[in-house]
Amino acid sequence: MDPKRKAILQMLLCAAMWSTAGIFIKLIPWNSFVITGWRSLISAGTVYLFLRIFKIKFRFNRNAVFMGLFMCLTFNAFVLANKLTTAANAIVLQFTAPLFLMVFSAVLFHEKFRRADIIAVIATMGGIALFFFDKLAGGYVLGNIVAILAGAVMAAMYLAIGKADEDTRMGGMLLGHLFSAAVGIPVTFFVSTPLSTVSILCILALGIIQLGIPYILLVLSSKNCPPLACSLLGAVEPLLNPVWVFLFTGEAPGTLALVGSAVVITSVTLWCIWQNKHTSPEETESCIKA
Repeated sequence: MDPKRKAILQMLLCAAMWSTAGIFIKLIPWNSFVITGWRSLISAGTVYLFLRIFKIKFRFNRNAVFMGLFMCLTFNAFVLANKLTTAANAIVLQFTAPLFLMVFSAVLFHEKFRRADIIAVIATMGGIALFFFDKLAGGYVLGNIVAILAGAVMAAMYLAIGKADEDTRMGGMLLGHLFSAAVGIPVTFFVSTPLSTVSILCILALGIIQLGIPYILLVLSSKNCPPLACSLLGAVEPLLNPVWVFLFTGEAPGTLALVGSAVVITSVTLWCIWQNKHTSPEETESCIKA
């Protein structure tokens, strides 16, 4: 198979597997930190096994630690958001990460704002506002805020990834899973964590299918799939996530939330396309989805 076509298929499969997060998280009656901890431990085992089988090197250093910390925050914020708001809100609001990257880059590296950047920010913030008008119950508002924070820490994670070499990225990914496990697993002994066949199967699915294998596919596809293509193909995730949740649990996002989803996804996608045409390939890395 043509390498580029293979990379596209890998990225599509990666995004589709990412999108199963909402349904599995909703089916596990555990504390969000407990879910994140066990999911990451299982994922770390999956990734480590892959690295060992294919003899891929990884390195632990200061950059790997920063990347791991931001990844840990991203995992915990996303799972917590799924518990506090709808799956649709959680995944789409996290999809604002590229815009946070723009802001962080401007503040930290003194990059100038451009008209297209400002338009994208305004349009995306408008889409986010629709989520808050859709369901104003306290839990949903808090969940929406946590989901936005997940997008912010994900952006910080990408900045850390951009400063690392390939071996360090692998090491940082492992540390991210291990940090999350270290934070979440001890909580198991302080909160109610009922075990059942469903919960065990779901946490295994989260660790292997939803997080472990997709990260491997992302690394493999990125060799022949440009950043812009990865970003656009990754948009399959926020589109499929609420579909799985609706089919299995009947949880449906409100009308305004659906409109807000379309606005956010369209704004970010068009901004990534504009970035690809007006900036260097290295700068468009900010559009890659995790």
